[in-house]
Amino acid sequence: MKLVLDTNIYCDFAEGVPHTVDAIAAYGEVVFIPAIVLGELRYGFLKGRRQEFNERKLRQIISRLNIEVIPVDEDVAGKYAVIYLSLVKKGRKIPLNDVWIAACCMEVGGTLLTRDKHFDAVDQIESLVLGAGEDDRL
Repeated sequence: MKLVLDTNIYCDFAEGVPHTVDAIAAYGEVVFIPAIVLGELRYGFLKGRRQEFNERKLRQIISRLNIEVIPVDEDVAGKYAVIYLSLVKKGRKIPLNDVWIAACCMEVGGTLLTRDKHFDAVDQIESLVLGAGEDDRL
């Protein structure tokens, strides 16, 4: 399965949360991370006191898992528009960065691994929603 990691899943993996580590190991034949997630992570690193440590760990995890970064390009922008319009028509709002993350997921035909249930409103992608202590849907 092509897994696309949401920001909260990367954080859980980096902290060694067992059910997250297990889910990625079990289902992540190919693992992706959207450029948007990298931006969210780096924003958090800049706010914190361990920026260098977190940057180094991010590079190590990307390398170790052979994670492919999904860039934001014209194709992804088109998918963003489709997803956003679909959500507006349904009267559903999700954070705009999450619309971009969904568009990146749609671009690679992956399954989004997340803890955010609001991705269930995005008809254009598959998502696996993990609970805080165990997975809910795997």
